[in-house]
Amino acid sequence: METQLIKTEDGSHTLFVPEINEHYHSIHGAIMESRHVFIKNGLSYVLNDLQRIHLLEVGFGTGLNAMLTYFEAKKSNTFIDYVGVEPFPLPKKVYSSLNYPDLIGDKSAEDVFIRMHETALNKRHVLSPFFNLSKMGEGLKECKFVGDKFHLVFFDAFSPDVQPELWTEQNFAKIFEALRNGGVLVTYSAKGSVRRAMKSVGFQTERLPGPPGKREMLRGEK
Repeated sequence: METQLIKTEDGSHTLFVPEINEHYHSIHGAIMESRHVFIKNGLSYVLNDLQRIHLLEVGFGTGLNAMLTYFEAKKSNTFIDYVGVEPFPLPKKVYSSLNYPDLIGDKSAEDVFIRMHETALNKRHVLSPFFNLSKMGEGLKECKFVGDKFHLVFFDAFSPDVQPELWTEQNFAKIFEALRNGGVLVTYSAKGSVRRAMKSVGFQTERLPGPPGKREMLRGEK
């Protein structure tokens, strides 16, 4: 899909996809949204109890959530095994234009970000002593997860209005089975149909204050 580079209100980039009239991240602040939804209400929430985390992201996309998670792991001395689902990886000319590494405040950020995008699909890569990355080049429906492995899931697909086939009971049931007891799923969407689908497969859900420009988000626990 063709994408257009957009600068959001916090100075960080997002990508706009004219074909589906959708942005990869919030125009009110891409980094702010990612930090609020996935780091603050996801990673930091489970870090209270864990020092080794198996994490699944549905919608690897720009790699923003993975990069932020990498530097949170570095800061907190936590080991993270990160699995990203992305059937349509971005081409180099697109991901290399994103300004996230410039805004992180770590001199290694650009190297980490480029390596995340350039690692081969469907293999585990050791990016550092505290971070492994695997990218699955299939859609969520085709992915196979063995056992109840994950402590945390970032559900960051395109919105339910644009990709309703991803926000189904069937997919949430698949994720629920792949989560350990006490595992957590966080997503930016607070749509009623999403919450009902999550609850129907066993998640205990709660609405939380959303990032700038969005009233609420959802967190579910197994």
